[in-house]
Amino acid sequence: MALAASASTPGVPRVLRAALLLLLLVTAGRRATGAPVVSELRCQCLKTVQGIHLKNIESVKVTAPAPHCDQTEVIATLKNGQEVCLNPTAPMVKKIIEKMLNK
Repeated sequence: MALAASASTPGVPRVLRAALLLLLLVTAGRRATGAPVVSELRCQCLKTVQGIHLKNIESVKVTAPAPHCDQTEVIATLKNGQEVCLNPTAPMVKKIIEKMLNK
């Protein structure tokens, strides 16, 4: 009986270590999902598109100039899920932003 107990003892630390590692990974994953994630430290809009109709736009995100990017960026999410950058100085884009804000 004592031999059977001593044979299972070396396996217990391995299982315990694996369980602790799994617990650490789960808690670290939960902490990472709740923390704000900094996106890239550069401008997101390298090119802008023109000719997007308002009916194709689901939402618009306007990013003000910041240390990582010195220009205002307008990113439109289209109804098909695609994201496009719009020229913030274009009259059409100003109208789109105004209409989206009034919704």
